[in-house]
Amino acid sequence: MSCELTSNPLKLIRCPFMVLIGAATISFFALAAAFASEAFFGLEPCILCIYQRWPFALVIMFGIVGVALKKLIPAMLGLSALSMFVNSGIAFYHTGVEQKWWVSGVDGCKVPLFDETPQTMLENILSAPTARCDEIPWVDPILGLSMANYNVLLCGGLALICAFSVYLLRHTKKA
Repeated sequence: MSCELTSNPLKLIRCPFMVLIGAATISFFALAAAFASEAFFGLEPCILCIYQRWPFALVIMFGIVGVALKKLIPAMLGLSALSMFVNSGIAFYHTGVEQKWWVSGVDGCKVPLFDETPQTMLENILSAPTARCDEIPWVDPILGLSMANYNVLLCGGLALICAFSVYLLRHTKKA
């Protein structure tokens, strides 16, 4: 799987090793940005934000496995594509909750009901993350997009690039 470094994106996408490393690097910086927004800007994540971090961590792990075991690069690239598709789906769901398109069915996002006993209500409040899933903590001042909106775009794009690279790898081997 030797690939020549080039600035041509079409040639670069034919190199599964570089695509896998690129996806892992982007995932690393996405996680770093999430943690930095928490630590330095005081943005608290909701449970859906936390769920969106797991696929990024998986892609980083797939990248490490791909570097260590080069024969597994196609499989790790396919798993990375799947992880990013899942992440894009979670981010789209989160966007819908933020925009009030639907009410979240995720336990950590539900607002406690008033017909619960005071003890149960207090337990729910104390065990839930402090941020609510239906409130947008940060909006891009230029485009008006939230972090969940950007995550839909980033993960969907990464998923397509990884999947297309796997497709090209399989297609090239058959030809």
